[in-house]
Amino acid sequence: MTGALSHIRVLDLSRVLAGPWATQVFADMGAEVIKVEKPGVGDETRGWGPPFLSDAERGSRDAAYFLSANRGKKSVTLDIASPDGQELVRRLAAISDVVVENYKVGTLQKYGLAYDDLGTLNPRLVYCSISGFGQSGPYAHLPGYDYVFQGMGGLMSLTGIPEGEPGAGPLKVGIAIADILTGMYASTAILAALEHRNRSGKGQYVDLALLDCVVSVTSYQAVNYFLSGKVPGCIGNAHPNIVPYNVYPCADGRIILAIANDTQFASFCRAVGRPDLGDDPRYRAVAGRNENREELEGWIREIMMQRTLAGWLHLLESANVPCGPINALDRVFADPQIQHRGLQLSLPYGSSLESPAVANPIKFSESPLRYERAAPTLGQHTDHVLRDILNIDAAEIARLKDAGVL
Repeated sequence: MTGALSHIRVLDLSRVLAGPWATQVFADMGAEVIKVEKPGVGDETRGWGPPFLSDAERGSRDAAYFLSANRGKKSVTLDIASPDGQELVRRLAAISDVVVENYKVGTLQKYGLAYDDLGTLNPRLVYCSISGFGQSGPYAHLPGYDYVFQGMGGLMSLTGIPEGEPGAGPLKVGIAIADILTGMYASTAILAALEHRNRSGKGQYVDLALLDCVVSVTSYQAVNYFLSGKVPGCIGNAHPNIVPYNVYPCADGRIILAIANDTQFASFCRAVGRPDLGDDPRYRAVAGRNENREELEGWIREIMMQRTLAGWLHLLESANVPCGPINALDRVFADPQIQHRGLQLSLPYGSSLESPAVANPIKFSESPLRYERAAPTLGQHTDHVLRDILNIDAAEIARLKDAGVL
């Protein structure tokens, strides 16, 4: 069974995380993704370790960071700063459906590889540029990484310990969430552009900025601010609009309660032996619980200390109350639900090794995702792509290697 995108070829000129995350989605869905990397160096995240996975037979060593975002791709080493390298990129773009790049604004224009250049060669091309601040505006020329955008985009101002409590202050999310979000937006945007091409026959240019994506996902917190005029701040693990929606200490650990509607709150009150509170006019509705947050939170914290985590989970799950533990990653991947859903993978890497991976969460009924190989070793597919896709003969490939282009 072929993948949903097995008819699509993606030329991946990106590195680090946002672009590679987007193109990995395409690879998972069956697209041919050709990743162009700098000869002898490759994507810089290959060296972002430890930990590393090493293949002595091939003389390769790749960091977990790189492996997490590049499975299923073909690696081609190519010096795009050279005229021969630029010509090879143009030839690949002419037979590709999608180009993804995340160079500093203006870099690819210098090489004749911008959208205006490649779109002229291939009018059906969807060309996606990912940058920190976008292709326009007063900051467009500036560099930046995920951490910067979590701060500038407001996300860190909403994430952290409230003022007045120990350790107060903003915190970044524990993964490079700005990159991951941008990669997800990019894959969605590219798919929409491909569908537009199916109807119009024309490709188009997609401009995505990490800062824009972070600001976009401030979502209801931003609208809270627009409506109230109050600037939201760090509230720890609490929710600005819903109570109880927090982490609560119990007899031997911590439990998350995520009670989002009135029916769930009434069920919770019955389960913990206080059905009267579910009928209390102060707490019956979401707005009332939010307005009386401090008093209600105090009562809940007191009662949650009366049982163990396992005891509460058993009781509350039986009552259909949303709750859960805070699992470290070892417990996540030992969880029977996670194992049932197949979220941990082991994929062929290099000559004879296996690389661990985390599966894509999408489940298709008719075109299931395919996981055939791990991230490629540097330049693993250079000869194959030049010989079998571009029809370049062995003598020319040898010349390009001798010239340092490959």
